[in-house]
Amino acid sequence: MDFMKNSIVQFIFFAFIGFGIGYLVFNIIGDEETATNNAEQIQSNVDQQKETKEQNETETSTAAETMLETKNCLSCHAVEGLGLPGGATGPDLSEAYVNVEGKHGKPLEEFLKEPTSAVMSSVISGNPLTDEEIAQIQEELKKASEAN
Repeated sequence: MDFMKNSIVQFIFFAFIGFGIGYLVFNIIGDEETATNNAEQIQSNVDQQKETKEQNETETSTAAETMLETKNCLSCHAVEGLGLPGGATGPDLSEAYVNVEGKHGKPLEEFLKEPTSAVMSSVISGNPLTDEEIAQIQEELKKASEAN
């Protein structure tokens, strides 16, 4: 009987030790793995958000660049309001949407059809803009002025 009591006591003792060690190991390792997985998931979400934002900015810039580059505006002008580097020969066009009429005596749309400056007159006469191109350029320059 003594032998049996000792066996039961030893069994209970080692069972508690086994469960205790198992509990500690699974909680400590499990928590570290969970924390690591959560951190990786959070970083993945942050990276996805950055990538989506960069894609949206790139798409916006690409749309802005398309007409301005197609018509070679950026060979002389920058448009910092849209983040578009360009030439330094002409002024930055970021505020052109609101400033052209005051500087040249006519609204932007009319200026793009018939510029009052000698340089722009020769540029536009050699590469006239359609009404659709003028509308697209006006929209981009409006975005640039709103961004400032």
